[in-house]
Amino acid sequence: MIGESNDAAADDERTLYVESPIIMATVRVITPFVFTLGLFVMFHGADSSGGGFQGGVIVGTVVVMLGIAFGIEMTREWIGPQLAVGFVGFGVLAFLLVGVGSVLLGGGFLEYAVYADYGVPHASKYGIELVELAIGLIVAGIVTGLFFIIAAGMNGEDGGDLE
Repeated sequence: MIGESNDAAADDERTLYVESPIIMATVRVITPFVFTLGLFVMFHGADSSGGGFQGGVIVGTVVVMLGIAFGIEMTREWIGPQLAVGFVGFGVLAFLLVGVGSVLLGGGFLEYAVYADYGVPHASKYGIELVELAIGLIVAGIVTGLFFIIAAGMNGEDGGDLE
């Protein structure tokens, strides 16, 4: 009877991450490189393999790594829910500005060549890269938000309230 209550108390105190100095040091070292790789994949999606979705997932995994290494609650407090919402909002806004902007200038939706008529050099290249970056921001925000929501569910917290 007493053993069962100790097991239950131990289960309650169990955290979702391991406080390992090796994992924490590794995450500290590789996080900037993973973040840079994500941005690289986003920007080079127009010219080579990769793109906004892949780069956004890589950037989102930075938050997942920080959560696993330093604790989900600490990471959530550090980053805050505003970052994920801001990424998604800014990405959608940038995507719509590029797409609808070309319509307003007399072209079709996401017709980048219209911007060249207004003096934007390499309009197609920069337009595609801006859209890839916008998609990457949206995906990174969604991955981060989903991670926090799923982690809140695993903790038995109120299902997904990020505030």
